[in-house]
Amino acid sequence: MLLTRRKVKIETERLTLRPPIHGDHRGWADLRRDSQAYLLRWEPAWAADHLSRRAFTNRVYWAQRSINTGSALPLFLIDRASDELVGAITLDNIRRGPAQAGTIGYWTGERFARQGYMREAIDAVVHHAFHRMDLSRIEAACLPENTPSRALLEKCGFKYEGVAQSYLQIDGRWRTHVLYAALRMDRRGRTDAG
Repeated sequence: MLLTRRKVKIETERLTLRPPIHGDHRGWADLRRDSQAYLLRWEPAWAADHLSRRAFTNRVYWAQRSINTGSALPLFLIDRASDELVGAITLDNIRRGPAQAGTIGYWTGERFARQGYMREAIDAVVHHAFHRMDLSRIEAACLPENTPSRALLEKCGFKYEGVAQSYLQIDGRWRTHVLYAALRMDRRGRTDAG
């Protein structure tokens, strides 16, 4: 199912989830800059031009292409009350055919952390993926010591599935991650992290 950028808009109790647009640059760059120390513990190292308008423009074009080809669903979280950017969530690496799966990644600005925004966003994107995109499996990975992210995934119905050695480069070095998944037809019951 191919989606056009105009049609992708998901509403939650407090948020509008929509693709990034060129006019988001300043809010995005300011939020990322203000949250840099908070985010870099959990993210790949930023390129020298990470916050530049040019890099952001490339991000917007990538988002549009990805949505149009069905390979990813990158969305910004906009607080409807204040019209502020809160963070972002991306359903990426969408695989069709026998897999019908994708992987989510997400971040929030430090001042918006632990206020329930990302739980709303994850719940909404997973529902959209299962019921509008006909996916069967949504995967997520985080660093073992990222206790808040692990708890968030578990609250959103993701189950611990194991460990991936040297999964991603975070802050310039290869890091092992713990793996979680949510299934559309989940009959596994509760699984506790090891």
